Amino acid sequence: MQYRQLDKNMPPVSILGFGCMRFYRIDGSLNFMDSTTPVDEKLVNRLIHYALEQGVNYYDTAYTYLGGMSESILGKQFRPSQRQNVFLATKLPAWKVEKTADMESFLNEQLQRLQTDYIDYYLVHSLTQKTWNQVVQLGIFEFLDRIKQSGKVRSIGFSFHDQYPVYKTILNAYPWDFCQILFNYHDTDYQAGFQGYLDAIEKGIRVVSMEPLLGGKLATQLPQEALESLHQVHPDWTPAEWALRWVWNHEGASTLLSGMNQMDQVEENCRIASNVLPSSLQKKEMEAIQYVKEILEKRTRVRCTSCSYCMP
Repeated sequence: MQYRQLDKNMPPVSILGFGCMRFYRIDGSLNFMDSTTPVDEKLVNRLIHYALEQGVNYYDTAYTYLGGMSESILGKQFRPSQRQNVFLATKLPAWKVEKTADMESFLNEQLQRLQTDYIDYYLVHSLTQKTWNQVVQLGIFEFLDRIKQSGKVRSIGFSFHDQYPVYKTILNAYPWDFCQILFNYHDTDYQAGFQGYLDAIEKGIRVVSMEPLLGGKLATQLPQEALESLHQVHPDWTPAEWALRWVWNHEGASTLLSGMNQMDQVEENCRIASNVLPSSLQKKEMEAIQYVKEILEKRTRVRCTSCSYCMP
């Protein structure tokens, strides 16, 4: 497993992170917002502990993932003796904050769910212009300063879902330790985009890549023409490997969350993450990716990662 610095004041994280949003339910469904159907926790346990054995040390969840069950499930996974070897990342649900006291209440509840005294990486979740204005008015800066000073949180960041100008405002508004943005070879001009990645790096802020596979579309739904063009360059690389390698080619992308939820996916992602290095893609490989991007651009009407954030 390869490792990179995410927060300069923290130990390195594995370049492959484990996102805990897309787990299967016991009935085989993948409804990320369902709060009633139990999650297949036996499968989750196998996946997470295999990843842990392979060196994955960054585990990402959120207050609302899996209908509010994700944090509690993740909190069961690690024995006290393992806690010092893993980094837990979770998020303040900004859109649910209605008064200043809500921020502290959410954090305390999350600490209980995760069965821990501290959270390694804490993000203000899914920021848009509306939610940003709301939490700023309610004193988000003072809250973030306070929880970091108290030791409840070790590193402060944000995740983002709006247009680039809003991202610039948020990026420059607080001394963030890291940020999490949509970052894949298809969406370089969408939301924060590739320019947002460059802006963060310029400020010394490292990036967590969410949706590197575009909700699985870059792994399983490429047109035949695109598949053939990639196969000509590297017959042994899967579409998923191409997409992951593009993200990891950028040194400032410290870790990524690929949405893996099956053992074969975890095995493949861990294998790739064991040897890939930044700036390792050659000209022919970058040209192949650009060609696939152009094919996808012509076919894409609505950009969707199937995250269900817009539902209902």
